[in-house]
Amino acid sequence: MSNKKSSLSKAAQQRVKTYEARSNVQESRKDLRKRDNKIALFAGVGALLVALGAQLGYASIHSSASPSASASPIATPSSTPAATNSAAAPKPSLAESRKWSGSIALNGDNVGIELDGTKAPQAVANFVSLAKKGFFKNVSCHRLTTEIIYVLQCGDPSGDGTGGPGYNFGPIENAPKDNIYTEGVIAMARRGGDASSQGSQFFIVYKDSTLGSDAAGGYTVFGRVTSQLAVVKKIAAVGTADGKGDGKPKKAVSITAVNVK
Repeated sequence: MSNKKSSLSKAAQQRVKTYEARSNVQESRKDLRKRDNKIALFAGVGALLVALGAQLGYASIHSSASPSASASPIATPSSTPAATNSAAAPKPSLAESRKWSGSIALNGDNVGIELDGTKAPQAVANFVSLAKKGFFKNVSCHRLTTEIIYVLQCGDPSGDGTGGPGYNFGPIENAPKDNIYTEGVIAMARRGGDASSQGSQFFIVYKDSTLGSDAAGGYTVFGRVTSQLAVVKKIAAVGTADGKGDGKPKKAVSITAVNVK
């Protein structure tokens, strides 16, 4: 029995490492896109060629990074530096220090939600602000995990894990001390080891999952599903497009509406 538990623990740790490593690669691609845009706007033809060559080297280094490049799931160090916020990030005061109710429609099916502005004011202010602007409308849920970690990840306007609202924010708020994200939890996705890399991407936990803390901490829990979690479970039951435990949902999923009040 103890050997079985040990095997499951190792498998869980490896899944978390893989999850974080993939997030890091997606974030690197996002940084490269931003850099490409700057080069296109400000560099001459000669400088552009040099810069592109440098980027190819950068991409090869980061895209080939193994899961071990991510921090192991360990307790948050007491010396973790304070997170920094982009000036464009909504102010925590917009969360109004209260709970918000509403719904997220996935392919037209409403999932009831509650957001806790008392425990995660920065994340709730961000989500509410984006929702009221219509940011999430027709944005896909681009990632589904079905082994050890059970989440549906949404909120990326690019649809491939590299997009966001044009800014990032921190800190990590209201992360569970035991690293267990219970069924129905709604939490912010981020880059591994970076507390200030939260944006618009979030995930819904459809079955209890253990997500170990890294050098930056855990993941911001800013809400929970109050009704119709069955909608998410039905999506998960169909599986991923390639049949593996981590990938795009086999059946395309889009957020058709988000309402909060």
